[in-house]
Amino acid sequence: MSGPREPVTREPVTPADVTRTVRLAVATLRKAPIDAAAWSVKAGGIDWDCWETVEHLADDLFAYAAQLGPEHPPQDTEVPFLWYRHRPGGPSNVTFADREPGVTGLLQVLESCGALLTGMVATTAPTVRAHHGWGASDPEGFAAMGIVETLVHTYDIAGGLGIGDAWDPPADLCVRVLHRLFPDAPTDTDPWPTLLWATGRGELPGRARLTTWRWHGAPRD
Repeated sequence: MSGPREPVTREPVTPADVTRTVRLAVATLRKAPIDAAAWSVKAGGIDWDCWETVEHLADDLFAYAAQLGPEHPPQDTEVPFLWYRHRPGGPSNVTFADREPGVTGLLQVLESCGALLTGMVATTAPTVRAHHGWGASDPEGFAAMGIVETLVHTYDIAGGLGIGDAWDPPADLCVRVLHRLFPDAPTDTDPWPTLLWATGRGELPGRARLTTWRWHGAPRD
């Protein structure tokens, strides 16, 4: 693990960062058992099982890409896809993975949705704004949101599958998304634990664990 953040020049979150994050996540999750039954355990401290949490993550990436898709993105609501739940209490998604191909197919769905977000961020003008409940955002913001979702939900899933030690995200990715989405997060602490703290998943020395949290989607500049 890296140490506290050094002062850095503001670097944007890029489409390549989305691709890198999703590929690292998939490579880590491939270390888990491929038996789909093993993915029915709860993911970390959340109420969904590991399979459902991967579906939720893939759906997040899809939804962020879709929000940027219209020529004139809606400013006050999501693009009106039909979200639904497979079971009461399960995640409300547009996208689900066919169970027949097993874990291999599930991770392909995740990769595919990540590629959709990468493509939309790369091809959408930086002046575009689209709705998000935590602040209308630009393509960079949606890229950062997708990265945060991938980093923290992979943490949840890997913990549930017993491979939590295999997931140690790169500090530079954490630094960029913290800067973009969490302007009030401390800058003198290790980036990955700081991101876990900022998303209610951990503690930092001298700071209580957060019971509610949010990011700030609106561009900082």
